[in-house]
Amino acid sequence: MNAPPPSRSPWQLFYEGAHALRRRWYAPRAGHLPVPVVSVGNLHWGGSGKTPLVAALAAHLRDRGLAVCILSRGYKSRGEGVRVVSVGTGPLLGPRVAGDEPVLLAGELPGVAVVVGPDRRRAGEHAWRRLDPRPDLFLLDDGFSHLALARDLDLLAFPAADPFAGGRLAPSGRLREPLAAAARAHAVLLTGEASPEAGRALAEALRPYGFTGPGFAAPIRPGRPRRITGDRAELAPGTRVFLVSAVARPDSFTATVRALGLEITGELRFPDHHEYPPASLERITAGWTSGGAEAVLTTAKDRVKLLGRLDLPLAELPIRAEPEPAFREWLDAQVDALRGPHA
Repeated sequence: MNAPPPSRSPWQLFYEGAHALRRRWYAPRAGHLPVPVVSVGNLHWGGSGKTPLVAALAAHLRDRGLAVCILSRGYKSRGEGVRVVSVGTGPLLGPRVAGDEPVLLAGELPGVAVVVGPDRRRAGEHAWRRLDPRPDLFLLDDGFSHLALARDLDLLAFPAADPFAGGRLAPSGRLREPLAAAARAHAVLLTGEASPEAGRALAEALRPYGFTGPGFAAPIRPGRPRRITGDRAELAPGTRVFLVSAVARPDSFTATVRALGLEITGELRFPDHHEYPPASLERITAGWTSGGAEAVLTTAKDRVKLLGRLDLPLAELPIRAEPEPAFREWLDAQVDALRGPHA
């Protein structure tokens, strides 16, 4: 695995310089929280498997007996200020107010609190004051570029299908920060179809960019497609489905469904984090009807926005991250060291 050389175009150099200035400005100004902050982020514009990785980490730390609170910005939500999405008993708010990914995490992680807000230092302070039990650790979702909050551990996810995003920054490329930003990370994780050897190779490929930490694999595995209305049964191979998605990598969703042996009668793809206004729901109904599908099959993230709004048989394709055991051991050691003075 080889990372591409840095692009030296004037625009890319300007963009890199702007990022460097931003980091230097925030370095002495970043706010701190009273317990460790572990950030999960990426360098790509979407589609790196952050949400299932955050869910896997939160569940692992919860099962170790820690009170975990996920902090999210609630991307594209309509709510304002700090919002408590869950105190560990399921979603208290809907996706329009809280964001689709926070509501998804709140529904899948009993015992884990979820709090959203554009200022995640304020969100963390609110959680520290109001939650019972108080958090032992904050898990910062999509936090690598959120420099206003200091973090104790930075984890960086790279999708195996496109780990280096061509090596170019936006707008001509798919990177939100240059690959040299990986030097700030404590560990990198290769998501998707990934092996431990590939995780280590990713770390080695990033050495020329200043990264010094370990690399691990965090494969993303699909579960069996299942109905979420009606009898909630699994969809057998050969079931005719109409696909609906609003994710960063819809090709991956489609390929997974096909590999599971389902028959795709049609498909609608919407922009990532789409809100599904009435016109979109009408398009879904028309597509499902014309193709003769047995169910509308969507992603878990889209399910939280469609459930109860379609008078159609709805099903979802669940996915989960399965970080390799070596990573879990490394993470436990890091968290134990960080909590030493806090515990």
